[in-house]
Amino acid sequence: MPGAVSVQPNRLSLETTVGLVEGEADLEGILALQRASLAVTADGFVTVQHTLEVLKAMHALAPSVVARAGGEVVAYALVMPPEARAWVPILEPMFVELEALLPNTRFYVMGQVAVAAKHRGTGLFDALYAEHRARYASRWDVCVTEVATRNTRSMRAHARVGFETVKTYRDATDEWALLAWRWR
Repeated sequence: MPGAVSVQPNRLSLETTVGLVEGEADLEGILALQRASLAVTADGFVTVQHTLEVLKAMHALAPSVVARAGGEVVAYALVMPPEARAWVPILEPMFVELEALLPNTRFYVMGQVAVAAKHRGTGLFDALYAEHRARYASRWDVCVTEVATRNTRSMRAHARVGFETVKTYRDATDEWALLAWRWR
């Protein structure tokens, strides 16, 4: 059921909600958290910067999942259907690999996940993915993502949720693991 997430008791504030992007303020919140997550730390990092225009276009195809606390976006997990690939050209090698690995499979890319520093360890990462599955399992068979293999915290967290590595490869920027969470 959308909106119903399974998290560990007492780890999320009662004021924290998880759901789909509801408007431009949420998209601006995603961009602010994305900027804060660009630096490489022991807690992980993100590598792609989006624009408001790209996020709006992606949202029109399939809204992303956000967590809000006190009206502010404190975590997000982007939804990027294959139709959005031209808007983020740096991800083209990933889409080429996915088409070869998942022929005739309905998949979408979870384009990026981030949790604000003071909300890490509260269960939000798992809650974001539970919401992805609740909202999108009827539309797609597989949720895929790509993680830099040196981002060990993210690799462990994705494995915990149920993602499996289907391939690793190197491009001009890094070594990547393509991860798939098969729903059927």
